[in-house]
Amino acid sequence: MFWADKFAADASGDRIIVNDSKTPSGRVHVGSLRGVVIHDAIYRALKHAGKPVTFTYGVDDYDALDTVPHYLDQDRFAPYLGQPLSNVPSPEDSATDYAKYFMGEFLEVFEHLGVRPEIYYLRDLYRSGRMNQYIDLFLQNAHLVREAYKEVSKADRPSNWYPFQTICENCGKIATTVVTDYQDGKVFYTCQPNAMEYVKGCGHTGWISPFDGNGKLPWKVEWVAKWEVVGVSIELAGKDHSQKGGSRDVANSICRKVLKKNPPTHAPYEFILVNGTKMSSSKGVGSSAKEIANLLPPELLRFLMLRTQPRSVINFMPNYDTVTRLFRDYDNLIDKYQSDTVKDEKTQEDLVPLIYSQLNEEEKVDGYQAFDFSTLISLLQIPHLDLEAEIAARSANPLSDRDWEVIRDRIRVGKKWLQDYADEEEKLVLYLDSMPEKASHLNAEQVKYLETLAVNLAGDVNWEGEELQTLLFSTSRQIEVSQKSAFAAVYYTFLNKERGPKAGSLLSYLDKEFVIQRIKDAIAINLAPKE
Repeated sequence: MFWADKFAADASGDRIIVNDSKTPSGRVHVGSLRGVVIHDAIYRALKHAGKPVTFTYGVDDYDALDTVPHYLDQDRFAPYLGQPLSNVPSPEDSATDYAKYFMGEFLEVFEHLGVRPEIYYLRDLYRSGRMNQYIDLFLQNAHLVREAYKEVSKADRPSNWYPFQTICENCGKIATTVVTDYQDGKVFYTCQPNAMEYVKGCGHTGWISPFDGNGKLPWKVEWVAKWEVVGVSIELAGKDHSQKGGSRDVANSICRKVLKKNPPTHAPYEFILVNGTKMSSSKGVGSSAKEIANLLPPELLRFLMLRTQPRSVINFMPNYDTVTRLFRDYDNLIDKYQSDTVKDEKTQEDLVPLIYSQLNEEEKVDGYQAFDFSTLISLLQIPHLDLEAEIAARSANPLSDRDWEVIRDRIRVGKKWLQDYADEEEKLVLYLDSMPEKASHLNAEQVKYLETLAVNLAGDVNWEGEELQTLLFSTSRQIEVSQKSAFAAVYYTFLNKERGPKAGSLLSYLDKEFVIQRIKDAIAINLAPKE
């Protein structure tokens, strides 16, 4: 059974709410999409199971701005450090404030991926008074909250610590305020100068009502209050929050101690790494969700998230090998899905990630005739080529409107990948009009390899990528030259570099007579007497 279907099978109740949330502290990185797509898959699985389910997504915009991302004007935004994100101005006029600006960008990616939860903002829960009941409850039971911190995470809170942070009436900061008393519906707070390392409090003190948006609960306590206000049934959390003694354990303990009830269903999920680096919204590490969504077709981005078990790390490196393999794996499943053969249980299981990757909630898979993405990348780089005519000629069957729809989107992806992501090593720069400089410096065994290769290519060869690749390998074995040395000779002769795309495919894009003549010219240059 697919992992999302297991959650659905275990869930019960007449109102099941699947929830996820995010603090929009900067550009939202692709890592945050994993939680979004995981929760969306659970929501869809519950719908398939015929259970009453709602998917909600919270924007934690009452959290403080704790750093100014490197891509923003430091002087402009530094004065707002420590203030709620909802109170910080927007970087551009397209949004009313900082939180809505960055969340708006993220919500565009939701739409791109066919994810449509009910969105709520923490500012609205606080300012509308919906959180008031729980603010009072946690303040009245501050001793139990302190107990939970101590027992679960060994965090020792002083006896006059209360789980609330007001917005300072003097300086507007929320990160620096410490509440030390609660009486008659008001809290006493101090905006402490040294409460945080990244910003100083102003020193103001006073009594203020904690209700109707005047402040917020610390987020581990706030998490529990949200569960109650929103009615959350299922909420997974990232590995960093799910470790023993971590944030989720503290929240679970507070839920049991203060609310006297069990917390929502939980399971941890692993990070997405980009080039081996964990995502950070505020530090600008890795690739933003919007950037990756602009690169990959939405079904492919969902597939990237869903084909891996939530407890396994995804390391996405938008290089040639990773991106072309992702397309190939997806296309192979499309081929399986369209196959007329009887689908056994294992095949059905393999197809589930494909089905959940579709944008429509009915998970209807629109099949197509796949065209190899790595071949497309190479064709895009060949000058003076009628690309669509070449694709049509290389396709096994006539291409339908649906086939062309997919191919044209992949042409877009290929162009963007070449422009924004491809390393120089991965780019195909063909020397069609002149001999590459490095082709004149081949060693003796490479010259011998090219001599044999020219003879073999002149024979009755099907001028097609895979067959040419096999011939390149067999020629290296025929004269006992290392494959690395042999293929380098080919790449030097056509690309002026040691490595490149699949050599058999490379030659298949070129005219047979031109290839053989270029190899003969390279041999001649290397055999000519050196001056």
